[in-house]
Amino acid sequence: MDVTEPIAWRQHFAADESLLLTRVECSMPLAADVSRADMTLLIQQGDAALVIAQAFPRSIASLYRSSWVGRLLALEEHPRLAAGLREGRRTPEFRRNLLPEGTPIVEQVLPIVNQTGRPIAVLQVETNLIAWERHRRRHSSFRAAVGWLQEMTLAGELASAQSLSPFGEWDGILYVDQNLIIRYLSGIANNLYRRLGYLTDLHGKHIGDQNTKDELLVREAIQSRECREHEVLEGSRYWTRKVVPLWGADPARWPFGARPTKITPRGALVMVHDETEEREKALELHVKSTMIKEVHHRVKNNLQTVASILRMQSRRSADAEVQTQLNEAVNRILAVAVIHEFLSHDDDQAINIRDVCQRIVTQTQRAALAPDKQIALRVQGPAIYLPSQQATACALVTNELLLNCLEHAFTGREQGSVLLELTDQGDQVVIEVIDDGIGLAEPAGAEPSSSLGLTIVRTLVEGDLKGQFQMSRADPGTRVVIRFPKEARGAG
Repeated sequence: MDVTEPIAWRQHFAADESLLLTRVECSMPLAADVSRADMTLLIQQGDAALVIAQAFPRSIASLYRSSWVGRLLALEEHPRLAAGLREGRRTPEFRRNLLPEGTPIVEQVLPIVNQTGRPIAVLQVETNLIAWERHRRRHSSFRAAVGWLQEMTLAGELASAQSLSPFGEWDGILYVDQNLIIRYLSGIANNLYRRLGYLTDLHGKHIGDQNTKDELLVREAIQSRECREHEVLEGSRYWTRKVVPLWGADPARWPFGARPTKITPRGALVMVHDETEEREKALELHVKSTMIKEVHHRVKNNLQTVASILRMQSRRSADAEVQTQLNEAVNRILAVAVIHEFLSHDDDQAINIRDVCQRIVTQTQRAALAPDKQIALRVQGPAIYLPSQQATACALVTNELLLNCLEHAFTGREQGSVLLELTDQGDQVVIEVIDDGIGLAEPAGAEPSSSLGLTIVRTLVEGDLKGQFQMSRADPGTRVVIRFPKEARGAG
């Protein structure tokens, strides 16, 4: 089994043949779901069959762990594929083991022919043995309906099915004949209709007898010969219905030659899904999210109120040292308030720390930058999303480092710049704060003098962020580098 490079296989076919294969590919997902089988589309390439498309069923576990698109299968090792591609011969259902997994399966090879009857591709249908046995025991009318669906797939007459949502394992399915009589009802579908109050046996009943919107949808699908999907509130339950019209030639199977022009309506498959629980869970999550946002909004307002009170207290104090300490406390409180403001607007608990840093820079310029100084504060780097706990620590660290720069880096100077640079290294984040100020007073390599701000920074970086803190001389000025590993989103 080889894997070929992607090729422009369409160039080997006429325009109508290429269109037919495209329509078959669009039809395969729904056909695989309803058939509860894996489907593979192959064309001949020399002495091999090339897989050009594959559909995994969502109504049952797939036989494959990964896609086979692009693989070449030697025809001498797959005689049924060879018969379909070279002779247009349909092989009967064949039991074999799927190697290397060894899963017992039933395989069928269905040829796809052009308008002149020449085979151009095959559709390989593979079903695990248990699902095949279950299907064999279902009502003959439903087995016939699945057969018509597969024949429509081969003829490219099911392309409108690509607009339908997937048919899932816990969805119900009905077959309604051309007279709108229910000829088959799966057990799941029967239970779903019981939730609407239909407790009697629905087999043999007209679909209009149910007093639902099914009849109108089925009529529209059959008349337009296109699939239909509709969401509706039935009683207290939210339902999604999908209708696939069925039609075919007489006899029921398409012949192997040119496609017949006369077709006969065969009714429709109706798939029903009760999404009431999903809607209720989504509504519950929305209510919880709204409440959490409101809590964050109130916390932000309360923090801003506390900051305003401390600012008033600072203005009334005659002690310059007390004013400085109170103003620093105000900035720390506002840094935390920024995080709660982001959480009050965003559904996601992950926060973009670049936006947080920009907001803190703006706050610092307004509150801590002396009017007689022209210090430019800039943020540079990509958007980096972190859990709220890490984002809070980053906000406090950024606030302390900016205040430290403004307080110590430009003593005796009226101009300067501070760059806050963010770097995303995949599994870790780097924050650098670089100023062009007077630099560290300590000799190179010596530990910087301790201050409350730097003590807070070191505690947050090493304790909360589990990272590393470095402070060194730059040319000119000072460089602070912080590295810490990312946590999984929602960890905060």
